[in-house]
Amino acid sequence: MSLNGKVALITGSTSGIGLGVARALAGAGADIMLNGFGEAGSIETLRAELAAEFGVRVGYNAADVSKPAQIAAMVAETATSLGSVDIMVNNAGIQFVANIEDFPADRWDQIIAINLSAVFHGMKAVIPGMKTKGWGRIINIASAHGLVASAQKVAYVAAKHGVMGATKVAAIELANTGVTANAICPGWVLTPLVEKQLQDRATKDGTTVEHQTHALVAEKQPMVKFTTPAQIGGLAVFLCSDAAATMTGVPLSIDGGWTAQ
Repeated sequence: MSLNGKVALITGSTSGIGLGVARALAGAGADIMLNGFGEAGSIETLRAELAAEFGVRVGYNAADVSKPAQIAAMVAETATSLGSVDIMVNNAGIQFVANIEDFPADRWDQIIAINLSAVFHGMKAVIPGMKTKGWGRIINIASAHGLVASAQKVAYVAAKHGVMGATKVAAIELANTGVTANAICPGWVLTPLVEKQLQDRATKDGTTVEHQTHALVAEKQPMVKFTTPAQIGGLAVFLCSDAAATMTGVPLSIDGGWTAQ
């Protein structure tokens, strides 16, 4: 399908899942606003490479999505510099692991701010413009942990369940506006960060990356295979297509059977 003439804003898109989604949307013809942390020179190189590879306009905004005012300003800048925000992908997220009784209060606040509140503020900022145009796609990157729980991830699981709830509310409110809201729920995803963790674990334990991959993924997924950022990007492109025009409020699992159990 073609997304020519559409503008997509993807939070947390300088690496990992967000970058995979940005690449897929750019490959379909959408202009892109990147967002995320990183070294300025590396981000500019990435921005220029994406623009050259896909022949689309690519901008970058360094907004800290834990700050509501910065989210609103990023949306406004995207609309000014690229013309609109037709597709909003709320992807930015962080993780911290500890038992509830040991979970630091400041970590809870930080995860809720970035993984949940930022989704609310992002949707709030883009919805008026989408409704005015009569077309929009809100895609929230949730998680298998938006549907089921794991120990020691109280803030992440709570936030991702909250993302699912917020997505459903948006879907109902926007049902007859031409705007849809859906959530992608990945299981284990092979990002550069996970690749490094697997390599480090293999080195530490004197085993292979393949062994560590199996041990990690098989703990949760019947299909012992990582999802790739590119595959998640492909699903995001589908959600922007006419074929998905009546899909809204849906949790779309891409998790190797994790939540089928």
